[in-house]
Amino acid sequence: MGLKEDSGSPFRPIGGREAVRLVTAMVPVGDLVDLQAGYVLTLITLIALPIALTAFAFSGPLWQNIGGGPFAIEQEMPPPSRLSQPEPPVDRKLQEAEARQMLEAKSYRREQRGEAPLDVEAEVIRLLESPGAAGPAIDEKLRAEVRQLVVARNERRMRRGEEPLDVEAEMERQLADL
Repeated sequence: MGLKEDSGSPFRPIGGREAVRLVTAMVPVGDLVDLQAGYVLTLITLIALPIALTAFAFSGPLWQNIGGGPFAIEQEMPPPSRLSQPEPPVDRKLQEAEARQMLEAKSYRREQRGEAPLDVEAEVIRLLESPGAAGPAIDEKLRAEVRQLVVARNERRMRRGEEPLDVEAEMERQLADL
């Protein structure tokens, strides 16, 4: 009992090469590929766009940490404590001993090259008596600028109704902090 084929029906089953010819005759193959590629690209875009936007939105804070960490080169130093004491002055005898040692080594190298040796004692005295050896000197321009700042601070205090500070004492305190 096989199926009876009705040759007059427009809905007859086709197969193989006839199907390819029929599809090719109805829609050009190039248009079919373009249509499929367009759907695929649209589908990929609609799926990937929300994922990319979510990743971008949550990655902002992570970018702040790149290059940081305990082994990073450019770390911010902790702020200096106001309670910390200034470094004590260098012991004069220690300073003289180190300068003498440096100058003796320099003199020795000069002798090895065949040059005249240095007078170590005279050089030690010259180095330690130079203006920069005692520490940074405060020039008059800096002193005048600090004085202006202290006077301006006093004026603001008086406008607020507070007691003014002693200008000279405050100026010396500010200079000592430098």
